[in-house]
Amino acid sequence: MSDERRLKVVLCWHMHQPQYRDMLSGRYELPWTYLHGIKDYVDMAAHLEAEPRACAVVNFAPILLEQLSDYAAQVRGFLSDGRALQDPLLAQLAGAALPTDDNERLALLQACLRANAERLVDRFPDYRRLAELAQWLIARPLMVGYADDQLLVDLLVWYHLAWMGETVRRSDVRVRRLQDKGGGFTMHDRRELISIIADLLSGLIDRYTALARQGRVELSVTPYAHPILPLLLDLGSARAAQPDAPLPAAGEYPGGEERARWHVREALDTFEEHFGFKPAGCWPAEGGVSEPALGLLEEYGFRWAATGESVLHHSLARDADRDTHSRERTLYRPYRVDGGNLACFFRDDGLSDQIGFAFSEWHADDAVANLVDSLERIAASTREHSDAVVSIILDGENAWEHYPENGYYFLSALYNRLASHPALELTTFSRCLDAGPVPRKLGRLVAGSWVYGTFSTWIGDADKNRGWDMLIEAKRAYDEVTASRHMDREQLLAIQHQLSICEGSDWFWWFGDYNPSDTVNDFDRLFRMHLSHLYQLLGREPPEYLSHSFTHGTGRPIHGGVMRHGQARS
Repeated sequence: MSDERRLKVVLCWHMHQPQYRDMLSGRYELPWTYLHGIKDYVDMAAHLEAEPRACAVVNFAPILLEQLSDYAAQVRGFLSDGRALQDPLLAQLAGAALPTDDNERLALLQACLRANAERLVDRFPDYRRLAELAQWLIARPLMVGYADDQLLVDLLVWYHLAWMGETVRRSDVRVRRLQDKGGGFTMHDRRELISIIADLLSGLIDRYTALARQGRVELSVTPYAHPILPLLLDLGSARAAQPDAPLPAAGEYPGGEERARWHVREALDTFEEHFGFKPAGCWPAEGGVSEPALGLLEEYGFRWAATGESVLHHSLARDADRDTHSRERTLYRPYRVDGGNLACFFRDDGLSDQIGFAFSEWHADDAVANLVDSLERIAASTREHSDAVVSIILDGENAWEHYPENGYYFLSALYNRLASHPALELTTFSRCLDAGPVPRKLGRLVAGSWVYGTFSTWIGDADKNRGWDMLIEAKRAYDEVTASRHMDREQLLAIQHQLSICEGSDWFWWFGDYNPSDTVNDFDRLFRMHLSHLYQLLGREPPEYLSHSFTHGTGRPIHGGVMRHGQARS
């Protein structure tokens, strides 16, 4: 098929974590940013570096970039001058003295088991043995005092070894030496492990920058703290795809357009600070789009955005001039909303979700063969359409913990097969626009996200709406204080950033009793902590309700076992 038009395929990996840092104390409450950094962000760069013919879109949330940079500075500072580490788990790994309090030792045992048992624990016999002993002690809290320090040290080292990227495990002789040693780790071993972590985190941004400058990666961005832009602009947009969706009792989010603009401006500035150039594209948080949200992105110079297939389905169903052709004729092409020029690409939900939710249980070669077969069929059915493009979009850090060897075999085979296929062309969204005709006009866009084409994962549930009520009340306090009190620039920026953290989407994702209780408790606590800090920065006493949990998970994730933030994601 070398003489025929090849089907364009875009792999878009979205990298994000919410703000786990207590912005007042500087302490990290959960370790998922640096653990995904040394495992997934490192591996995803390495796979692209290893296959020169491949390319992809890699999207970063700015609030993740800042945390990665902060972690890198911390570990470098610790190694150079003994600067304190602000992540409790890293500090325990690096510190000479382990906790003596039984409750603290119990918490450390529990922390060192927060990993996929099948893929990260059971894979290593030495770690599995330690984990079984830790579980025995956790079930008998009165016995924790009898656990010796060497057990805690070995658990800490193995926990971090298990979270290492597979490409690191195969290339770094220091990692292999520690794994081969198996136990009895010394202070020197722990410091060597900290050095490995420092090397990995310090090199991450430079590696992605180099890939971008070589044309191997298109880097894109999400609004600053990962907010759902359409909901900031208009909470009523939740009813575009769900007319009966219950809305928060507190009413509309005040000053939402100003806040949406702040997140977009701050995203562009933060991205340029880290990578040295401005991005052309945006994966809005959770693929959340509406006509006003796309208009805002276009106003700030973005060339393209992307969202979920269901959004297109809902939009075409209500478009008087809708295309009545097959899915192949409608889904696999860029669109622009009538009156705008920003191109919008729509995710192939089936193919994307196979990678995210299904292929981890397949043999890597079979999984890639299945995906390629699907793409070949799409290529055959769209051969006459010069603008045909398949968008495969998913989180770039969450699926791999469920794959053998962190997806090493799957990703290696995926890039190799797609890069060498005569009928398929790995490309980026910007290259598609450079090469193809003007995107097709879409008469109407129905607001929604990649999840069901609605916003039901973030609003409408009683607990989610209660979270919005809290946020709205805090925003009103913010408006009152900032309008009535003179503040210097530094003070105002700190308050604006704290508000932005509270506006992130990840808190609302986890509110609701259908989610796992441990994870709901984590995100409930973090959300209330961030809101309390906002009130403190405003000079207001935090409301009493922020001292109490308001949401409690009782169930399992609602669609699959993909990880988000180190916990099972729905």
